[in-house]
Amino acid sequence: MKNVENALQAKQTKRILGIIPNFRSVSADVKLPPISTHDKFKLMLEDSFDYSSFIYVGLLSGISQAENSYPEFHHGAPAYARYYWHSFADTLDGNLMTEFIYPTVTREDPRYYTMGHGGFFKRTTYSFSRLVITRNDKGGRTPNISEIVGNGSAAGIASLYYPSPERTWTKTGQRWVTQVGLDGFANLIKEFWPDVNSKLFHNHY
Repeated sequence: MKNVENALQAKQTKRILGIIPNFRSVSADVKLPPISTHDKFKLMLEDSFDYSSFIYVGLLSGISQAENSYPEFHHGAPAYARYYWHSFADTLDGNLMTEFIYPTVTREDPRYYTMGHGGFFKRTTYSFSRLVITRNDKGGRTPNISEIVGNGSAAGIASLYYPSPERTWTKTGQRWVTQVGLDGFANLIKEFWPDVNSKLFHNHY
């Protein structure tokens, strides 16, 4: 009985720790109707313009500045502003491509369906496998074109507003690979977040 109660409590929340957008995650064993084009657009807007997104972008910008990721941005408050708007643009580009445009064209479901059961290795493998496998609008399995090609397109668009030294094929490819890797790590966090939230925070977030 206790295991059943824990399973019922281990649900996804709209935000992780109140600062990371989590609107795309679906709790384990939940069956949802097909997502419409309108809902895909709404999902993209929530992920991009929720207050948590601005906080998240701020954290990423601070890390990038501390690492001096783009020397062309220089230092100080003006540099942070440059890091911030570039990070925000990157996030918006990525969300637009992977959650709305490509999923609409390819009829893919951009949501992350939590496995929620099994051992750590099994669930970890599952979370990273969602980078290349997703659901289509009918609920079947399909290659995750939106994730791979969508992030590639976003990386290409980013070349339009980054400084000239950052517009090479190599730099664009690095941004592409980095974003896909970050999405894989995000899937891992989403997979185990309900367990952590239930056990440590008692669903306060």
